[in-house]
Amino acid sequence: MLRVALAAVALVGATAVWGQQPGGLTTIEIQSPVLVIDQDRLFAETQLGARAQADLEARAQELADENQRIEAELIARERELTELRPTLTPDEFRPLADEFDERVERIRTEQDEKARELNRARDDARQAFFQDVAGIISGIVREKGAVVVIDRRDVFLSADRIDITDEAIERVNEQAE
Repeated sequence: MLRVALAAVALVGATAVWGQQPGGLTTIEIQSPVLVIDQDRLFAETQLGARAQADLEARAQELADENQRIEAELIARERELTELRPTLTPDEFRPLADEFDERVERIRTEQDEKARELNRARDDARQAFFQDVAGIISGIVREKGAVVVIDRRDVFLSADRIDITDEAIERVNEQAE
């Protein structure tokens, strides 16, 4: 295990400082120019991110409820048309069917646009969140003497000590209080 940790330290160009703890245990403090952060956890586990996520989830639920209501209305109208069809001539029925088809397409287009708008709002909320916490992350980077922070998903192997996610969550929550 130590070999893997040292290999990780060597891979990121970090320096290791050895220290003696009481009881004879040796610890390694890693000073790395590269830090990692789990952006998804940071967004999900901070009060600021959780509030944004709750708002987005509420909007998504409203859209889902609206879609279900619309679907029920369309199903009811389709049943009406199905029941009317035997009582109408093709010339009488065709405009009703065409109007229904146009309505379905218009609604589909409108609801698809609302879903795209919600996805844009998600992206915008995450971007605003990371802009809001950039100063906090920058402070951690300066304190640790690092020069870059990489998202944890983009890292194949690293020493746990260069992950600043927990520290960043704690600081963002402290500032939010």
